[in-house]
Amino acid sequence: MAGADNLHQKRIGTTERESAVSALGIHLSEGRLSLEEYEQRLTNTMDAKTNGQLLAVFTDLPAPHPVLPGVPTLRPPTLRGPSAPPATDDVVYSSKSKIAAGVLQLVPSLGIGRFYTGHVGIGLAQLLLTPVFGIGVLWCWIDGILLIANGGRDRNGLRLRD
Repeated sequence: MAGADNLHQKRIGTTERESAVSALGIHLSEGRLSLEEYEQRLTNTMDAKTNGQLLAVFTDLPAPHPVLPGVPTLRPPTLRGPSAPPATDDVVYSSKSKIAAGVLQLVPSLGIGRFYTGHVGIGLAQLLLTPVFGIGVLWCWIDGILLIANGGRDRNGLRLRD
């Protein structure tokens, strides 16, 4: 038990605070925190000097929690009934195709493949850079080849299907 107390007394730095701020942002976006609660917890996070003070901000919140070196991550127990299916490592794929995305990047060379995958910002950047500098064409070609060879992800983070 003395080892756990010692871990909670270790000082934290910017990386740990940034991890906590990111986790708080997720809780705010998912509706677990009101704006006032978020602001108060954000203040407590920025004022925290030790692992224990930082973890105290998350005592009543489910995962995600900040990643702290040397401190085990709090994970809720997984409850499975007798009829629950076993966990699998199956990958969930997007409805979008990596071949279609890659070809749309290569043929018009205007970032259309990125619009297809839902990455509108990247698509706009490629579209705007194409007539101005011509570098957008090269960017589209490289991006298209990488999409075909390695695949990619859609705007929801799901892998593009083959």
